[in-house]
Amino acid sequence: MAQQETLVSGMSGRYAQALFALAQETHTTDEVAADLATFANLIAESEDLRNFVRSPVFSAEQQVKVLGALLDRAGITGAAAKFLKLVATKRRLFAISDMIRDFNVLYDRARGLSRASVTVAEPLKDEHVEALKSALASIAGSDRVEVDVKVDPSIIGGLIVQLGSRMVDSSLKTKLNSIRARMKEVG
Repeated sequence: MAQQETLVSGMSGRYAQALFALAQETHTTDEVAADLATFANLIAESEDLRNFVRSPVFSAEQQVKVLGALLDRAGITGAAAKFLKLVATKRRLFAISDMIRDFNVLYDRARGLSRASVTVAEPLKDEHVEALKSALASIAGSDRVEVDVKVDPSIIGGLIVQLGSRMVDSSLKTKLNSIRARMKEVG
């Protein structure tokens, strides 16, 4: 558990750790992860649901009632449904996205998976993506890395890599801005 504590922290991390431990004990981590992903997608797709989740106007009872109907319609059951209702009862529904994110960090780590976000100026060839995955896996100490590649021509060249909480910006744009700032200091 000590390793998990360093992966997630704060209130959302404590809730995520509790749910993850329960899911492991009951051998339902895959089901819980899938249900949480479904709920996260519902939040992402509905501005009304985002507002409902964040709003302090609704009582815990109202949130649990609405959430129950929504979970039934979405087919979210078991530990994930109980967890979401508990979060609503405890008036912590505003932090559910952070809790889901933290659960996913623990879930990915247990599966030997790391996630990285990479921004490049031009699309990468498949062999370059594979080389990047391999290099990032060795840095992360993971069996495998899923890479989300975004193309942003404004970085001019180089790349920006976010792996967990670590970020490396070796873009040409950042280097030019750094040179510009140093020249202003001198001049």
